[in-house]
Amino acid sequence: MQVAVCHKCGSKNRVDPLSAADHLAKCGKCGAALDVNSNATGNTPIIVSDDSFARDVLEAPGPILLDCWAPWCGPCRIVGPIMEQLAAESNGRYRIAKLNVDQNQRTASQFQIQSIPTMLIFKNGKLVDRLVGALPKPAIAARLLAHAG
Repeated sequence: MQVAVCHKCGSKNRVDPLSAADHLAKCGKCGAALDVNSNATGNTPIIVSDDSFARDVLEAPGPILLDCWAPWCGPCRIVGPIMEQLAAESNGRYRIAKLNVDQNQRTASQFQIQSIPTMLIFKNGKLVDRLVGALPKPAIAARLLAHAG
């Protein structure tokens, strides 16, 4: 869970980023739309869409791991908590992002995502590594950290 502060009334709202990818998150007090991607500290995954992909991934400084997933995918639900843990442990060395392939088919097609979960590692706007399947956390972390140095 992450906390999103409402820009309208200032209320703090607990938001599940995975659910927010499927539905519009709204403030519990005033009903205003919440910006769940306003994660300046980088300690939770950012939610990426076809429209925000270039800004959030290609233009991002440092390495970024993009988790390509779908809500109905069992292995993706296994990898989801690993992404949360890696984001919490990042200390600014890298970023974690999530792309729902069902809702963002243009980006999924562009990178030929044929099996999920697929994790793409970008550095300086270029795809530098691809991991396919529900890999254990140490394997994902090792590949990501190899590009963070």
